[in-house]
Amino acid sequence: MGEDGQVTEPTTPAPDAVRLSAAAREVEEYVAAGGWDQAPQLFALVPTDHLLREQPELADRLDPSTAPLTPVAQDALEGDLGEALAAIMWPDAVAGCALAQEIVMLPPDAEAELPDSDADAMGRVAAAHPQAREARLVAAVSRDGATACVLRLRTTTPDQLDEVVEHPGLAKNLTAALLETLRP
Repeated sequence: MGEDGQVTEPTTPAPDAVRLSAAAREVEEYVAAGGWDQAPQLFALVPTDHLLREQPELADRLDPSTAPLTPVAQDALEGDLGEALAAIMWPDAVAGCALAQEIVMLPPDAEAELPDSDADAMGRVAAAHPQAREARLVAAVSRDGATACVLRLRTTTPDQLDEVVEHPGLAKNLTAALLETLRP
């Protein structure tokens, strides 16, 4: 209900958020094609129109009407992920970025059992937990502040399909760090 007491229609996502979600799904599908147990991967999200102006030879492979943002894989991230992201500054042609990384998920009550020590120790304890679930998280952001996240839960048996969840708020700390890479 709006402030005036009238029933309001559900809001539809802004066009930028829709394009960003589509790019996040494209990144997740690309990374998923390589299987599991991969290092984190960073992608620049470049407007397809801009990419085609710079590289017209790609015209037969890219269609800006169906994919307005094109993910461009970057060099491997070295060292600590937070430090690597803090050192990134994108050129103006980059409209956004996305990071794909594999994570271990625990139920909320199990998170209380994690040690408050370093990230490596937390990771080892989380991975050994009987309720741990492996997942791949793709977090994407755009210069206008839009966020999109795609989470693929790894199945435990070969006859199951992976579960895929989308929500812009799945990784608020990660999307905040990615947004910082886009600041002038």
